[in-house]
Amino acid sequence: MIRSSRRRRFRRLAWLVLGLAVAGAGAQNSAPAATSAGQTTTSAPAMRLDAGDLLEITTFDTPELSGKFRVDARGYVSMPVGGAVPVQGLTAEQAGTAVERFLRNKDILKNPHVSVLVLEYATQGVSVLGEVKQPGVYPLAGKHGVLDFISLAGGLTPSASKVVSITHRAPPWDTVTVNLAGERSGSLENDVEAQPGDRVVALRAGVVYVIGDVGKPGGYVVDGNGVTVVQALALAQGMNRTAKATGMLIRNAAGQRTQIELALSKILTNRAPDPKLQDGDIVYVPVSGAKDWTNKGVSAALQMAVGMVIYGHY
Repeated sequence: MIRSSRRRRFRRLAWLVLGLAVAGAGAQNSAPAATSAGQTTTSAPAMRLDAGDLLEITTFDTPELSGKFRVDARGYVSMPVGGAVPVQGLTAEQAGTAVERFLRNKDILKNPHVSVLVLEYATQGVSVLGEVKQPGVYPLAGKHGVLDFISLAGGLTPSASKVVSITHRAPPWDTVTVNLAGERSGSLENDVEAQPGDRVVALRAGVVYVIGDVGKPGGYVVDGNGVTVVQALALAQGMNRTAKATGMLIRNAAGQRTQIELALSKILTNRAPDPKLQDGDIVYVPVSGAKDWTNKGVSAALQMAVGMVIYGHY
């Protein structure tokens, strides 16, 4: 009798220990799930539907209202009965809700349950436009950033800016700029992930022109904060010894050309402000007549030589 009661107590104790072990294991298994549920994960924004997208609409227990449907040019999906449903600009989940509302309002179904699956987006690629060597639409396979698509497009042209804009097809529908000349230029931290349908535009940089009696006249690409007159002269390899002390800034604004006199000698010696140049500005450095008279013999000889070469060629 005593032995049997001891056995019963032992069995109860064993079941109790086993129950505690199972409960502990269940708590351990559920703990990571609770932790993961509490974490906020950032996911890619849901794609919005557009003309040409192929949808698979499933109406629960109603196969005649289910099937594959293409979004037409107006942004509508034509249902087998009742007419068309506007879905352009909606997510797949919102489109399902819109179809349910449509079926209820048309008295086709009292309590419809509809799910929408996007089988094919009409615009799967990423458009790369602007100052790139090979503009076009490039397919998006996997995760890629703006820098990847600039590389696929052959890189930037010589007149390209260091700022690239990317307009997302998905919300928030804004335009993000990527500064390729930033502190982390060319790094993944300075990149933006591209989504299907995005438009990447490489902007054109500003150009200023330095002409006249300078070392290397021509147009020079400027970017970022632009350049000043002194910086533009430095790009043109400086003024020649025969250059005049005063120059001219020619600016085209609102279709009108204005001329601003530049005291180059004072600007270079920091006795006058150094004006900031705008896109399309022309800095003209004339030749000083007083300094040029001694070089007229050499210039005439060079002109004569050039003329003889041209005459002999023709």
